[in-house]
Formats: sequence, structure tokens, C-alpha cells
Amino acid sequence: MILAGNQPYFLPYLAWWQLIKASDLFLISDDYNFIRGGWICRNRILVEGRPLFFRIEVKKRSSYKLIKNMEILPVKVGKKLKTLEFAYHKAPYFDNGIALAERILRYPETNLADFLENSIKEVCSFLNITTPLKRSSELLGNALFKREERIYDACHRMGADTYINAIGGMKLYDTAGFKSHGITLKFLKSGLPEYPQFENPFVERLSILDAIMFNSHETLQKMLDDYVLIDRNDGLDQG
Repeated sequence: MILAGNQPYFLPYLAWWQLIKASDLFLISDDYNFIRGGWICRNRILVEGRPLFFRIEVKKRSSYKLIKNMEILPVKVGKKLKTLEFAYHKAPYFDNGIALAERILRYPETNLADFLENSIKEVCSFLNITTPLKRSSELLGNALFKREERIYDACHRMGADTYINAIGGMKLYDTAGFKSHGITLKFLKSGLPEYPQFENPFVERLSILDAIMFNSHETLQKMLDDYVLIDRNDGLDQG
């Protein structure tokens, strides 16, 4: 079984969703510390050819609090939808994107982790990603471990023999350590395919909403499959 996981981010970019699709079970890491200045409560959209932040507001942001213990301020849904309309009203699949965004923004929940989990489920449903989701806080005692030990524990409990991490984890995780625990470590390298964004030069790593606004369901499925899993030692392994 293949396990993957990450902190819940607000409408993250394409590679994040590829990580979910590539796994048999995805752990939403909700009992990790909130990261100020990270992607948990914000992402970027394209406004007049430039990437600008699109966010939800969080009460008393603190890196000493767990994500699951944080609350969001009431979402100004109308204002945020107007921002998206201004940015994307001429996009070919605007209706799909704005309807999805409205469902997410209108979710009546103030707990940050619950709000983000719902947004993840909504996007997965839209993208036809059927991977089961589980919250790390459901693994009682897992938070007592540190760093890689948390992953080893989760893999053993879930019966996973393979763990997939985002490509950035190559600098953080040691393949030998995973192997000593009977776990194969892989890293997801996304092709990050380009697509037309009006007449502007392509801006990569924008929110998944951007890709949805500009691409059909069929094209999005092809984009989701544009990745390879690589091994630190063996190079390209599978796709």
C-alpha cells in the first residue's frame, strides 16, 4: 500500500493533488504546527497577468498552535467571489471554477482543519480523485513521535510499504532510514504542464483554481497524470 501525506493547504497547486492521486491513502496532517507565511491559509491566483495572494483569514495566527486547534474568521464570500470573477470571468471554464469556489467558501465551519478538509474533498470530487483521506490526529499517539518517526509509525499502522513525499522532501528525508523500517521512499516529481492563461506568459505553481478555470475536465485528468515517482538512488522509477 502507498501512503502519502501533507499539511492541509488552501487550494494548493497541481502537484499537491497529484500526490493524493498517486497514493492509496492520504493523511491530512492536521496535528502539526501552523506555519506562518506558508500555504495553509493562502494561495495565489492570476490577476491581470500577475500572481496575487488569495486567502482565508485566521484568528490569532501562531506557529505554536496546531492546525486543528485554529479558527478562521467569517469568510467574506461575496468579496472573494468578486475577486475571482474579476480575475477569471473571461476564462473558458470560469463557470466550473466559480461554482467550485463558492461551494468551498460557503462551507459553514470556523475550525481551520475542518474547513480545509472540506475544501480538499470538494476539489478531489471535482477532479475525480477517489483516494481515501484520513487525518493524522486520528492516529492516537502518533504526535508523540518526531519528524520521520511519525511517518514510520503511520506507515506501520496503515500497513503501508511505500511512502510518497513531495520532491522538496528529498533534502529532508533519508532513504536508508525508511528502508531500515521496511518502507520504500519515493518522491513525486510533477511535469507541471503549461496551459494558456489568456495572452499572458505562463505563471506556474498557482492555485488549482487557476488550472480549473482554464482547462476542461479531460485536460485536467491528463495534467494530473503528468508526474513520475523517483528514487533518490535509482533515478526515474515509475509514472
